[in-house]
Parts: sequence; C-alpha cells; structure tokens
Amino acid sequence: MASSEHSTTQESTDAVEAVVPMIPIVLPVVGGVLMFLLAFIAIYMA
Repeated sequence: MASSEHSTTQESTDAVEAVVPMIPIVLPVVGGVLMFLLAFIAIYMA
C-alpha cells in the first residue's frame, strides 16, 4: 500500500513538472482572454 501512495505522489510531481515549462506561454494567453472577457462584459453592461 505504501508503494502505491509513493507512485501516486511521483505521478503528481511529474504532472506538475510537465506543466511548469508551459507557464510563460499559458499565463499571458489566459490573461489576454480574461481581459477580453472582462472588456466584453463591461461593454455589454454599459
């Protein structure tokens, strides 16, 4: 049972390490989409 918990922890760490290099690309894209969405809502509400 302890070995399965260790492998689960290892898999989650590998998933995090796989995502970390994409942060400089994903973060500005998500920020741009969020700004566009907020601007669209502001124009729609005005």
